[in-house]
Amino acid sequence: MAKDSGRIVEVAGQALHVSSPDKVYFPELGATKFELVEYYLAIGNSLMVTAGDRPALLQRFPNGATGTSFFQKRVPDTAPEWLQTTVVTTPNGTTSNALVIADLAHVVWAVNLGCLGLHLWPYRASDPDHADELRIDLDPQPGVDFDAVRITAFHCRDLLAEFGLEAFPKTTGNRGLHIYLRLEPQWDSTEVRSCAVAVARELERRFPDLVTANWWKEERGERVFVDFNQNAPHKTVFGAWFARPRTGGQVSTPLSWDEVTTVVPDDLTIRSVPALVAERGDPWADVGRLQSLDPLLELVARDKAAGLHDAPWPPEYPKAPDEPPRVAPSRAKKA
Repeated sequence: MAKDSGRIVEVAGQALHVSSPDKVYFPELGATKFELVEYYLAIGNSLMVTAGDRPALLQRFPNGATGTSFFQKRVPDTAPEWLQTTVVTTPNGTTSNALVIADLAHVVWAVNLGCLGLHLWPYRASDPDHADELRIDLDPQPGVDFDAVRITAFHCRDLLAEFGLEAFPKTTGNRGLHIYLRLEPQWDSTEVRSCAVAVARELERRFPDLVTANWWKEERGERVFVDFNQNAPHKTVFGAWFARPRTGGQVSTPLSWDEVTTVVPDDLTIRSVPALVAERGDPWADVGRLQSLDPLLELVARDKAAGLHDAPWPPEYPKAPDEPPRVAPSRAKKA
């Protein structure tokens, strides 16, 4: 077997060896592992604004987007000494030594392991007690087209603006959109999640034929589900600017609000996005502006005063004090 000579790339003061650089990672695009490295170097400044100092969950695709994958929270024992890590906790209390995106060298190191993109925690490794992002996930249910997601995104933007908050949209790299707010580091993930629940419910109240806040799939219908549980403690979300495990090399791409009107998400790939950024700049250049959660906490308090209980949590989480029975309505009726 021929020895893999690989390639050496200098990144953030580190010389990293990239093995199998010519392996095709995105066959529809014909893009290789090393092209993915070059993509991250090209948009590195923008990526670090959103990912810098965050713990990352590794999802490894040894054979590219068409191959099998596995998740890995723990950094391997073979990791270089310069690699920065932090301890993260799962809902059941298990701890792991996770990668921290300290600089672009850490991203390239992950790519060499077969990570196409990275799933990020909603806090910084330097301040794990405070979630500094609210992440609103607009998830179109079967039968719902992307135009419905666009409309929902604008309704969400306008709702948040009523509370004096500025929202930043991005493609998920697949069928939906994410809307982000960077927060002052004052609240924990449970409080941030409660605000996501309140936003989802308010959107459903205003646009019941378009939006649903129902956790149970059997109740969602052909609407856009606002997935509030993406803000639950220890939950990771696919990071901005990272390439998704799709054969076309699609990227979870930050947008301006004008672009939401016309964007075709599948056109945003590791080959097209760097040129787009060079042409029109970074629409998330101001995403780091810290905002207060207090206006949305008032919405949470209003719902609670109206008698609304907490929304269901994912099954791997302990039962919450004000949570309704964690069973699908159809099963509850049979019981």
